[in-house]
Amino acid sequence: MSKLFEPLTLRGVTLRNRLALSPMCQYTASNGFVNEYHMAHYGRFVLGGFGLVMVEATGVSPEARITHGDVGIWDDAHVEGLARIAAFAKEYGAVPGIQIGHAGPKASIQRAFEGNGPLNERDVARGEHPWQVVSPSARPAAEGWLVPTALDARGIAKVRADFTSAARRALMAGFEVLELHCAHGFLLNAFMSPLTNDRTDEYGGSFENRIRLPLEIAREVREIWPQDKPLFVRISAVDGSRDGWTIDDSVAFARELAKVGVDVVDCSSGGFGVFDYPIGYGFQVPFAAQIRRETGIGTMAVGLIVDPHQAETVVTSGQADIVALGHSALRDPQFPLHAQQTLGAADPHSPYADWNVQAGWWLNSRESRLQRLGPRAFVEERVAEMSGA
Repeated sequence: MSKLFEPLTLRGVTLRNRLALSPMCQYTASNGFVNEYHMAHYGRFVLGGFGLVMVEATGVSPEARITHGDVGIWDDAHVEGLARIAAFAKEYGAVPGIQIGHAGPKASIQRAFEGNGPLNERDVARGEHPWQVVSPSARPAAEGWLVPTALDARGIAKVRADFTSAARRALMAGFEVLELHCAHGFLLNAFMSPLTNDRTDEYGGSFENRIRLPLEIAREVREIWPQDKPLFVRISAVDGSRDGWTIDDSVAFARELAKVGVDVVDCSSGGFGVFDYPIGYGFQVPFAAQIRRETGIGTMAVGLIVDPHQAETVVTSGQADIVALGHSALRDPQFPLHAQQTLGAADPHSPYADWNVQAGWWLNSRESRLQRLGPRAFVEERVAEMSGA
């Protein structure tokens, strides 16, 4: 049997396979509320066979959002809509997960498909005003971006409280996996990176100080998140610039995460500085492999994984425990079901048995008919019909 399609148990939660939907912002929420688009969007990956379906980066406060279109979890009123997504996932066999985060110096920008830069007069004209962004230091994420306010002790305490409150609401909504966002130049990543953290207090300077806030949040969230549910942390395994955060830093950070009860490190990359690493198929998989090998913690690999055989190799070779798909999932929401057939992991007598029954029944019936006809007869019949013969 394909290892990619072996169930994976993390604490008291079992994934039906090793394929996960990577969290990808859709920028389609209103005041943090999900809507029917989100139900349809996540529903297709649930029905597509993913073992873990992760809801996009979800703001722990209004100011934590990347854009005005981000999903939020700062208010109890957000729970109802998110609970519908989680319930649908569980009903059809997927494990629902959610990523919570704070955009920090990369907050208050345009939606990706509307410019992906600082909000301008055109955005303000349609009612989308910028807000004050925060970071460990008063340094903009990039030239031309908003200058953040450096968080003081009260601001740091609020961030910690916002994350723990968000974790409670995620639990109320019925999610089984929680992921903390510590990547891509957002707030917790900004504390970790020497490229953006100029502080001289206990949250800046040394490596131990720069990882203090992410570890505090992970520890406090672990105390809230039930012991039978896994906790993930997404990291940028390396900064863009090689003189920033390194893979060795990530290994050391992963060891500390394991001590506070984190189960899986989700290994992405980049955030600050121009990306100075080779980009090819599976280019981030070696980061996941090194962290897993040197720390023993579970890892999730992501990044230009485009083929079932490639995904299978990642898990069979022990480079990661889970393969997360982003763009490949958007291109093919049924990637897991198609991969199952490609890898010979489907039931040969009922190849669509693992599809949702409403579709699988029809497709198995169709398959029986095609087998009786034979592929050549089928093609010849269709050609004849099209030619009017």
